[in-house]
Amino acid sequence: MKTIVINSRDNEKVPFLRGILIRSLLDVGLSFEEASELATTVRDELANARNITSAELQGRVARLLKSRVDKEALDQYCVPSVAPSRILVNSLSGTTSAFSRGRHARYLQSAGLKAEKAEYTTELIYAQLIAAGISSVSTCELGYVTYLCLQQEVGKKAAKRYLVWSEFQRSSRPLILLIGGTVAAGKSTIATEIAHLLEIVRIQSTDMLREVMRMMVPKRLLPVLHTSSFNAWKTLPIQDKADRDREQMVAEGYRSQAELLKVPCEAVLQRAVEESVPIILEGVHVHPDLLEYAAGDEEVIKVYVMLAILKSKKLKSRLRGRGVEVPQRRAQRYLDSLESIWSLQSYLLSEADRCDVPIITTEDKDMAVLQIIQQVNRELSRHFFSSVEQVFGTVVEELKQKAETAAWQEIVPLLRGDNSK
Repeated sequence: MKTIVINSRDNEKVPFLRGILIRSLLDVGLSFEEASELATTVRDELANARNITSAELQGRVARLLKSRVDKEALDQYCVPSVAPSRILVNSLSGTTSAFSRGRHARYLQSAGLKAEKAEYTTELIYAQLIAAGISSVSTCELGYVTYLCLQQEVGKKAAKRYLVWSEFQRSSRPLILLIGGTVAAGKSTIATEIAHLLEIVRIQSTDMLREVMRMMVPKRLLPVLHTSSFNAWKTLPIQDKADRDREQMVAEGYRSQAELLKVPCEAVLQRAVEESVPIILEGVHVHPDLLEYAAGDEEVIKVYVMLAILKSKKLKSRLRGRGVEVPQRRAQRYLDSLESIWSLQSYLLSEADRCDVPIITTEDKDMAVLQIIQQVNRELSRHFFSSVEQVFGTVVEELKQKAETAAWQEIVPLLRGDNSK
């Protein structure tokens, strides 16, 4: 169990690391042996402590320092004037940038880690690199250290997901992510969140494609195109609508409209494949059958998820909320068609089940985002056949050799494969 140091002033929580304390003690004039001994004493004293404030930790260390250094050195420890350290990351393309903990944590989230685990792991890695006095790393070195840290702190499954995602990021394979669902299922919101985490710049909504088609084809020629998906059945040329099954009529109206949107959807996906860029296609018209029509060979990663709200009261609440957040959407017209919207969702879920695609509920947005990212990772795993050495290259052996040098002493447990936790 690691002791968590709580900095109430900055509202930050970081794990206690002996190496960080050693660096602070070296800065006030202790020899490495003295600093190491004192840091070990503090670590042993905190062995059974779950949390400690930064002020309490500083006071504990100050009491131990009092008999070992003069007052000036003690004051320097208690009121440090050292600016925050910075680590430079060198990419394979030759560019250099400062290590960003926010971006590193998002990258871990894109590999399927929960936000809190991602942030904790990032802080741990950053602290270890700072403690080791390392001011510059390559992206491959950082990647390999992260992989080892995940093995030790989170588990082998999380490390494997990170390895799979890292391998995909270094490849040129395009990712096609299809997100379907009925009105108010959260498609646009979740697609935007996914795009941010996975750094996907192309998001296409089928509503926008339908709007373009409406401009090109007048209502008198294709009335089914100029209405909502859940009310498309009302425009069908059927005389005895009142005698037909309502749910079947809703499904038939939807299929008629979705069939018209199939061509532009295919064109958008085809363009993404040709340019080898990832894309998210979201909307009510994203039918599971689109996976079959998505062009590309086996190298194209295709993922489909269906979003759902399984409680009618929750759906009704969402529809009311749309009117408050975006008045132009006129929530009342959706509420008046609640029965049709619910029927359309039932049809979409049965189609998803027929095509054996995952159904993800969206009552908890963060959980839904995590489940979609993990679904992407599962699909990537089907295409993953690389070793750790193939993903991170020669740095695997190089870092093991660097572990013998003083600069990398704090990373030694990771590099030597100490995965006992």
